[in-house]
Amino acid sequence: MQDLEQSIQMALDFIRGIWIKKRFVIIFSWLICPVGFLYVSSLPNQYESDAQVFVDTRSVLQSSLAGMVMGSNPEQEVAMMAKTLLSRANVEKIARAADLDVTTRTDAEYNELITELTDDIDLKATRNDNIYTIVYSNESPELARTVVQETLDLFVEGTLGNNRADSQTTSRFLDDQIAEYESRLAESEQRLADFQRQYSDILPGSGTFHGNLQALRQQLEDTRLTMKETTKQIESMKSQTRKAKQASDGLGVRNESEQVLKTRYDDRIIALEARLDELKLRFTEQHPDVVESSNLLEALQEAREREIQVYKSQEGDDDSLNLLTESDRQLRLEITRLEGQVASLRVRENDTAEKIEELQSKIDLVPQVEAEQTALNRDYGILKGQYEELLSRREATNLTESAERSADDFQFRIIRPPLIPDKPTGPKRILFYTGILFIGFGVGVGIAFLTSMLSPVLVRGKQLQDLTGFPIWGAVSHLDIVRIKRRNKFRIAVFALSSGTIIAIYAMFVLLDIMNINLLSRLPI
Repeated sequence: MQDLEQSIQMALDFIRGIWIKKRFVIIFSWLICPVGFLYVSSLPNQYESDAQVFVDTRSVLQSSLAGMVMGSNPEQEVAMMAKTLLSRANVEKIARAADLDVTTRTDAEYNELITELTDDIDLKATRNDNIYTIVYSNESPELARTVVQETLDLFVEGTLGNNRADSQTTSRFLDDQIAEYESRLAESEQRLADFQRQYSDILPGSGTFHGNLQALRQQLEDTRLTMKETTKQIESMKSQTRKAKQASDGLGVRNESEQVLKTRYDDRIIALEARLDELKLRFTEQHPDVVESSNLLEALQEAREREIQVYKSQEGDDDSLNLLTESDRQLRLEITRLEGQVASLRVRENDTAEKIEELQSKIDLVPQVEAEQTALNRDYGILKGQYEELLSRREATNLTESAERSADDFQFRIIRPPLIPDKPTGPKRILFYTGILFIGFGVGVGIAFLTSMLSPVLVRGKQLQDLTGFPIWGAVSHLDIVRIKRRNKFRIAVFALSSGTIIAIYAMFVLLDIMNINLLSRLPI
């Protein structure tokens, strides 16, 4: 409690010391306040113009074509344009559009103008509503409005222009890539065709080399098995004949005239000869189809000659021919048919065996050829896939451009257009007046406090006791106390008048600012 009383007493001593030195408050208040008030009053008025725009990124057409068109996030594009709006290039466009560049003469002045314009233009954006506010202040209300209007126009045109420019750039890039891939794809197709033409005797038309070889082997086995079965059938039928001479019956040979014998092989031989002539016109003598047809024709001709010889040998044996029954004739016909089938199967067996032998002779080349073919097919498949993907993207890009021409992704709706302000918005003179008032009195109080600390004045006996260490037994009043009191009253009156005058001047400037009256412009200077 005693410490608190001492602290309070010490604070009161400081206040008394400042009060004794109050002339410094008067001096510095008059040195600072009137000058500061006049300076603030001389500051030019600042007129603020602003514009507010809402960017609607919702598009019914885009939502309907979702997944069919290519497009970026409209909100991200608008946000990016807002961030780059005050870049140097854009600010230079605004300066030229507002004719601010003509006010500069040197590069240094021009750079300073661009820097100030960048700092003074304020672009504010809400977090989720896509509402942007452009604010700019200047001494000229018309210029403030012009700068805001040009900034707004650049924001709108830049966003739309960037979107269209991106689409055009994408289209040109895709066209160039498609042309390049078309050339590469044509070269790959040519290489693949040349490779297939070079190894046409090894590369299978379908399936794989080993698969075709295995199929031929299976075909050869099936042919041989069929031949065995047919031979067994012939032997069984021959064993059923009653007489050895009856085996020559049922040949199907007819003596249609005295010069020509007609057999059942004649029509097949004629058709096969016509086919062979057609094959020889298209292929060489070594072609597998020509070889197979030639072998089959020779087999049919041999079968025809055998049948004619048997027929001729039976012409003189009328007695035995008359002894054949109808079932024996049918049996003989079936035997003959099966023998012809065996001949055809033998030709097929030989041809299949030759094909197998030919493939086996080339089996060592197959791994290398197949590896090259796989590499060519893989390269061709990759190029074709990329080419088709580029075509798909180009179609999507064209559809996107058509959609953009039909309805823009961005709809700019001006909420508050830029207007010419009729009242100044700055500077905040009342705030400045108040600050200067406190600074003037504060500096005076501070100087008075420092002076009282450097040359202290004793106002209580306790201070003298603390200073000298001697006890104080009493106090004697001044002999001229009346004059001293009168002088103190005069000083108080002077201080009150000085402070009141300063406050009155402060009130006058505040009132003039409220009434929007420029005192300096009315003075005859």
